[in-house]
Amino acid sequence: MAMPKKLSKKNKIKKKQLKSALHPETKMGIAAVICFTLALLTLFSYFKLAGAFGRYFLEFSRLFFGRAIFLIPLSFFLAGLAFLKSYKRPVYWPTAVGLIIFIFSILGIFHIFNNGDLASPRGGGYLGLLIGYPLNGFLGLWASLVVLLSLLLVSILATFNMPLRKKKEEVPEVSQKEGQEKISEPISFGAAVEQVKEAPLLFEGEKKPGFLERWKKRVERVQPKEKEEETEIKREAEDETRDSGDKILKSGKFIFRPSEKARGREDFKLPSLDFLERDKGQPTSGDIKANQNVIQRTLANFGIEVEMSEVNIGPTVTQYTLRPAQGVKLSKITALHNDLALALAAHPLRMETPIPGRALVGIEIPNRTAVLVRVRNLLENPAFKELPSRLSFALGRSVAGRPVFANLARMPHLLIAGATGAGKTIAINNLLINLLYQNSPKDLKFILIDPKRVELTPYNEIPHLLTPVIVQNEKAVNALRWAINEMEQRFEILHEKGARDIAGYNQRTENREQRTESGRQMPYIIIVIDELADLMASRGREVEGSVVRLAQMARAVGIHLVVSTQRPSVEVITGLIKANITSRIAFQVASQVDSRTILDMAGAEKLLGQGDMLYLAGDAAKPRRIQGTYISEKEVKKVTDYLGKMKAPEHNETIVESAASRAIHTGPAGSALPVSETDDELYEEAKKAISQAGRASASLLQRRLRIGYARAARLLDMMEENGFIGPADGARAREVLVREQRTENSEQYE
Repeated sequence: MAMPKKLSKKNKIKKKQLKSALHPETKMGIAAVICFTLALLTLFSYFKLAGAFGRYFLEFSRLFFGRAIFLIPLSFFLAGLAFLKSYKRPVYWPTAVGLIIFIFSILGIFHIFNNGDLASPRGGGYLGLLIGYPLNGFLGLWASLVVLLSLLLVSILATFNMPLRKKKEEVPEVSQKEGQEKISEPISFGAAVEQVKEAPLLFEGEKKPGFLERWKKRVERVQPKEKEEETEIKREAEDETRDSGDKILKSGKFIFRPSEKARGREDFKLPSLDFLERDKGQPTSGDIKANQNVIQRTLANFGIEVEMSEVNIGPTVTQYTLRPAQGVKLSKITALHNDLALALAAHPLRMETPIPGRALVGIEIPNRTAVLVRVRNLLENPAFKELPSRLSFALGRSVAGRPVFANLARMPHLLIAGATGAGKTIAINNLLINLLYQNSPKDLKFILIDPKRVELTPYNEIPHLLTPVIVQNEKAVNALRWAINEMEQRFEILHEKGARDIAGYNQRTENREQRTESGRQMPYIIIVIDELADLMASRGREVEGSVVRLAQMARAVGIHLVVSTQRPSVEVITGLIKANITSRIAFQVASQVDSRTILDMAGAEKLLGQGDMLYLAGDAAKPRRIQGTYISEKEVKKVTDYLGKMKAPEHNETIVESAASRAIHTGPAGSALPVSETDDELYEEAKKAISQAGRASASLLQRRLRIGYARAARLLDMMEENGFIGPADGARAREVLVREQRTENSEQYE
């Protein structure tokens, strides 16, 4: 007796596996074909075109349905339509119940209007008699008719899952920080993209604007080519938008504008979106219902009761959410990570316990077929046009398929780390292309440092570069020192003008009718280091000091750092660098140790690679999983070639020169004076003393020259400005940069 039971269990398992092997849309399609076939067979029976089956079926249907025999093919036809409609909305049990109510309500109506003979089954057959006769005896003719018509309307609404009153489409609220939205049923990646075409998204850490603020933004309408209505956010005042010097490049339905300060000062057109490619295809997540059952059954086997919630289908992963029962510890669920991965045959599997801001646990499973997230679709998104900053850029799409944007001005610096081939260089290309599509060379400048020599070379001809792409470590260190000097000069200018930051300063100078040279507009400067590990290996102390100082102070004056490395170790990403660069992106790494080095928590070792990232905003407690945007070398080449033809680059060769060489050309703080012209008669003696000692400190000058601390410190500052010594490094003595030229320089000064 034991053998048949075992065989029956095996047969059940095989049937379940066969059912789960079919795609849900395939099942719905098969059901629709069966319903349409039955509708045609029953219809042919009424015209005597179905042979013996038709004759028997006609007699049977007249007995139970009376004169309402047309309901049978009609019901099968409606059921087929319901299954076809299920491609967008799944069929649930209310659909079947609604169809049954539809049939019985019509049969009851036919029976009531059976020429007053309520005891005869001829009008609606025996089924109509079963419904209409007792209802008529209890409520009467007209009241029964009202009830049956109401049931008929309810059945139609339930069958097709339609609301009685269709509301206007509301803009779904999205919390970018949490990255999750409430969905009553599983949605596909394509459906999610359609839902967010008009949805404004908030970038990390920004509060949602109030109603009045949102209303003020929506004051300018753009007429589309098609019948669709799309809203363009008005960035400038109305009087400025009517300026004849306004250079606007329209690409399709979307408009990219140069910033206000570039108007009338240069004829520069931003690149067209036609250089970029659109998204192609949709991801395949597998059998969603079967996976939900596997998750629930696996947890139940270990005594954990959960209720399955919504399913979010993203470009590379599908997130299944569940709500644990009362009293269930999350640690019990996370301990079953490997068991769930085995049951689902999914690797790697990632858990989010809990999803921030929600009483749900997320289980992320790789899709069977992934899709690329293209830059163009995100740049065309109306939500991108609403972002106020010209330093905003598209990061990618969340696990629910929604666009994710960030603002480099708010970060204000970014650290990117991950294994080789995980997507770091593509992420940098995406950032650069996003910024190039929004800013003219007057608004934004780049310093690109590429020790690998091959990654950033396509940008050599763009007019936004302050200097050609830097590939030598010595020049990279000099460029960082120049950036520190530029930062200090900008702070001096802000102090003189009484401005708090670069935005306030530029706004003041833009509103002035007359500008002096000292009151010129300041462009933003983005310093990109494609591989930090190589610089740290050769000039670690100097590079770390420069990066930390820029990260601490450069935000207010519009200088931002983007640092990338494929070696996420504590020797490269030091504690000081991590403490000052709080916004980080982690791509796939080899071990949990590397993930903790980047994010201070595990998780990056479970990513899929190829742009799959964890983004930790500076004001967020937990990282957020995002599929990064993809941009090909061909697309980058098209954009950079176009920009190179628009305007030739104007390089500043002194940026990569040593501090001593810059001092010979420009003098103290860029004053265009020779080094020897200083206002302290002890300056030359101080230089000799420091050259002989090989180190520079205020105490040394105090002893050698017998002067006070204030004068010694001032002499050190003058020598640093002239490039003779390096910057201060805590309590240590300063580095002497031109020690080897001591004899020659001494003779010259004498």
